[in-house]
Amino acid sequence: MQARIPKSAALAALLALLAPVLAQAHDEAPGLPTVTTALSPLPKSPIPDVSSLKIAKPAKMVDEEAFREKDVWGRIRSGYAIPDVNNELVAKHINWYATRPDYIARTTARASLYLFHVVSELEKRGMPTELALLPFIESAFNPTAVSSANAAGMWQFVPGTGRDFNLKQDAFKDERRGILASTDAALTYLQRLYDMFGDWQLALAAYNWGEGSVQKAIKRNQAAGKPTDFESLADLMPAETRNYVPKLQAVKNIVANPQQFGLNLPAIDNSPYFTAVDKTSDIDLTVAAHLAELSVDEFKALNPQFKRPVIVGGEDTKILLPKENAEKFHINLAQWSKELSTWSTHKITSARESIRSLASRFHTSPEVIRQANNIPQNSVLKAGSTILVPKISASAGGNIGADVADNATVAFESESDKSAAKGYKRAKAGKADKSSPVALVKARVPRDAKSQKHRKSNQ
Repeated sequence: MQARIPKSAALAALLALLAPVLAQAHDEAPGLPTVTTALSPLPKSPIPDVSSLKIAKPAKMVDEEAFREKDVWGRIRSGYAIPDVNNELVAKHINWYATRPDYIARTTARASLYLFHVVSELEKRGMPTELALLPFIESAFNPTAVSSANAAGMWQFVPGTGRDFNLKQDAFKDERRGILASTDAALTYLQRLYDMFGDWQLALAAYNWGEGSVQKAIKRNQAAGKPTDFESLADLMPAETRNYVPKLQAVKNIVANPQQFGLNLPAIDNSPYFTAVDKTSDIDLTVAAHLAELSVDEFKALNPQFKRPVIVGGEDTKILLPKENAEKFHINLAQWSKELSTWSTHKITSARESIRSLASRFHTSPEVIRQANNIPQNSVLKAGSTILVPKISASAGGNIGADVADNATVAFESESDKSAAKGYKRAKAGKADKSSPVALVKARVPRDAKSQKHRKSNQ
């Protein structure tokens, strides 16, 4: 038989539970009596009707409800965790952004495709959410951006650092531009830098300047008995790094209160914009866009890592599609009766294989071959190159093998360089008179031609 709890004890316990709520109600409606704790004597005045009052919910539950109501900008604001910087550089950059509303509109429109994913990944790792704004500084959220130092993608990885973080770069794709792969690599890198320095501002400086440079600056200030925080090291930094954290702070301030600066941010739904679709077989980029009922530009905005007109399938190949278009893609794919891929590969075995002769052999035009392989005009292919060519029949082979995709290279030189090299060989072989036009070819070829070509290939 259950023991009965005296009504007075039950009432006291209930009042103890409701005390915070009733106290708040009392503040809002002074006519209500003050509710005391269970250990105090019960009030003599009549107990108010609390049936219409809501019991306060745990803080975590309240936060979750607020989270559901916010857009992505609200999620970013609520997760700010990097100490603020407040100096003249911040004011300067705020003014720059505030006077360029068109630039803000273009950048935030691009960001709207990616921000939900970036913020979600930061929250999973427990990292400050203002780091989601870093591509604003790096690339203006343009995943196809390439810097003068050959840094590429939304997070601007140079080739070497990209390889350090397993971002594949081959003839068919460059994962420094891929939304999923580059975001994962950037957040892993930033977390590693924070673990190294124990300070997010220094981690950001190292992301821009390199960890070795920041370590040297810290040691220099330590030797001089000076502080080693970001602002104390700023005088030792190049101008770009010195402005890096203030730029992020400027964007952070604008996102915190855009109206204060006369700006508007587009609303971004607090839900995933895209989903990943596995693709194990080759598919033309235009066919994939068609099946998803997207324009080619819309498809490329989510899949900028693919450099050629064909997406080489594989176990790790994914294409990103807006959620509603992914369903359309699957439906249309099931009904598709044509070839998914119209491209194959061909290896250049001889320098005598010209683009014109290749076009004739594969029933296409020289311009199609140049565009498919990013070969500039007035350039010729070098032996050993592996290029894309149209399939000339349905039996022309299946998927492009993973080994081909991983090892394919496309090398070319300008027609003028090739002609000059041939002329030099003829002059040497014939031992021509020094005053002859052929003999003068050598003098017109600069000694650093090789290095010049190398620089061009990296631009």
